[in-house]
Amino acid sequence: MISVIETHDLCKSYNGRIVVEHLNLSVPQGCVYGFLGPNGAGKSTSMKILLGLVHPTSGSVKLLGQTMNEENRIALLRKTGSLIESPSGYLHLTARENLKIIADLKDIDHKDIDRVLEIVHLTADANRKVGQYSLGMKQRLGIAMALLGNPRLLILDEPTNGLDPAGIQEMRGLIASMPESTGATVLISSHLLGEMEQMVTQLGILDHGKMIFEGSLQELRKHSRGGIQIRVLDVKKGIDILNRQGILTQPMTHHLDILQLPSISDEKLAELVRTLSENNVGVVGLTSETKSLEEIFLSLTQNGREVA
Repeated sequence: MISVIETHDLCKSYNGRIVVEHLNLSVPQGCVYGFLGPNGAGKSTSMKILLGLVHPTSGSVKLLGQTMNEENRIALLRKTGSLIESPSGYLHLTARENLKIIADLKDIDHKDIDRVLEIVHLTADANRKVGQYSLGMKQRLGIAMALLGNPRLLILDEPTNGLDPAGIQEMRGLIASMPESTGATVLISSHLLGEMEQMVTQLGILDHGKMIFEGSLQELRKHSRGGIQIRVLDVKKGIDILNRQGILTQPMTHHLDILQLPSISDEKLAELVRTLSENNVGVVGLTSETKSLEEIFLSLTQNGREVA
């Protein structure tokens, strides 16, 4: 699989404080990649390094198959669009006038302006002054600026920040369609997993500058199992047997015949059920709780542990 972004042991520190630590990021071509982490995890710094706005302390960056250096940085960034933090623009000018300024700076034909306005659904408002725009419209204008020149890669830093629910929903649909509608691979950062799962196909989770998970949305869901509830006919004997197996358990408060078990693998669960049956403890019910994606995210970031 071709990667449009690859970092190798990327590190950044300020005055001895580590912000990004040995980051190995791989973004496949043609996907929407969610770069997740709590506030202060190092996401924005990492994205600024990718764009050459911040120099890493050590490590390397490859964009579009080429190692970034001072000689090719400008050429690579011409193939990359970005929206970092709040979109900038001249409020007293129209959206079209703002886009013309950006097009001139990038040496891009003005004919491309109509294309990007249509993609972000601003054609009807192109001649309105940006000062009259809602925050959501300004964010869409920022993405239109990033799309000028038909870049192969888009880097978007928390583009849904501050939007109302309708604006967030609109932005989700816009970003999710980018690979198909523009051909661009998208790297998008956020600290809200529930919001990202409706846009992305691949994920990387950063915490305290370290990558603690990277993979598909489906792979992340493998970590969604929570506790297990098992209903038995002989509670006292069941507790004794499970304790001997190293599983601490206790009856649920309002259902004394149901034992609450921690999260365990399918193999371990099958072994425990078999052991209970062999010792004449009837198992008459089994329920596995499922964590939400937000709970998985919190579990990973709070524990600070890596997962496969």
